[in-house]
Amino acid sequence: MYKLKDRLAKLNPPVPAPNHCRIRLDANESYKNLPDYMIEDIQRMVGEIEFNRYPDPFSSELCKGFAEYYGVDPECVVAGNGSDELISIINANFLDPGEKMLVITPDFAMYQFYGELNEKDIIAVPKNDDFTVDMSRVIDAARENGVDMICFSNPCNPTSLGIEKSEVLRLVESVDALVIVDEAYMDFWSEDQSMMDQVQTHNNLIVLRTCSKALGLAAVRIGFAVADRDLTRVLKSVKPAFNMNTVAQTIGTALFHYPNHLRINTEEIIQERDELKRMLMELNEKAGLFEEVLDSKNNFVVARTLKADVICEKLRERSISVSNHHTFIRITVGRDWENRELVEALAEIAGEIKA
Repeated sequence: MYKLKDRLAKLNPPVPAPNHCRIRLDANESYKNLPDYMIEDIQRMVGEIEFNRYPDPFSSELCKGFAEYYGVDPECVVAGNGSDELISIINANFLDPGEKMLVITPDFAMYQFYGELNEKDIIAVPKNDDFTVDMSRVIDAARENGVDMICFSNPCNPTSLGIEKSEVLRLVESVDALVIVDEAYMDFWSEDQSMMDQVQTHNNLIVLRTCSKALGLAAVRIGFAVADRDLTRVLKSVKPAFNMNTVAQTIGTALFHYPNHLRINTEEIIQERDELKRMLMELNEKAGLFEEVLDSKNNFVVARTLKADVICEKLRERSISVSNHHTFIRITVGRDWENRELVEALAEIAGEIKA
């Protein structure tokens, strides 16, 4: 009788929480859909696809569009079916079973999941109590444990904080390990903080980016890995040959035809984020609902509170969903009226909790 490996036998597929809420601020999606003129362009381009032909295995036009938008060498870009696929591919192929991978907690859960799934030894370095990162401690832990790979998000999901580029560069230059920097939310901070301009001079660096956040293409699942040419060659060699279907490549390519729209769109989301943060801080001064509202470099705002479970339950009763992390809540930026209705609901909840 066939017997599943122990590491597989304990797994169950993730079950997305049912969410029928009227206001959904829990998934870090963009609240902006593509405008009609872009959708019309996409429909025209999709209509020209030869569906009987296999996709371009290297997503050449898509990678070219990404490279032009971000100012990188297209020969240093690999496209993936979302950043998740790229994280999985890197874990499976750049480390052998039993080798060591370092994560900085709390962080995006999929880094550790794919590491454990591929039988890596996980070294978890906790962040400071205020969610900042002590990079010297990370470097020391990497050296002392002989770590082979380090993976973290910057800016961070779920904490909303960023690590200065100088500190990330210090890490890359201080270790022999392969460093994976997931910059899914960098559009909401500053391209000056991105490490993409460092990949050609550091052969132990891979930067991940996505179309799912600032670029508003979460439904299509497009991610990118940016690295030097040797690492890129290996990524192209080990990934599934046709990992990006032609429809996704076509939609992503069309997206990058509109760079001005993408930049304006991102700026508008940043403005809404800053306004949401301002409203939450103003509410907190009056109601004292949170211990702290954190600075944000993402498209969400984090509020620390030991009342997170109660707050999230009461919000759901009002058909509003946010992400519950038990000691803090993560609130995705929504449309203006959604943000205002959320803050009004929180003001009511603050009164209920005190009563």
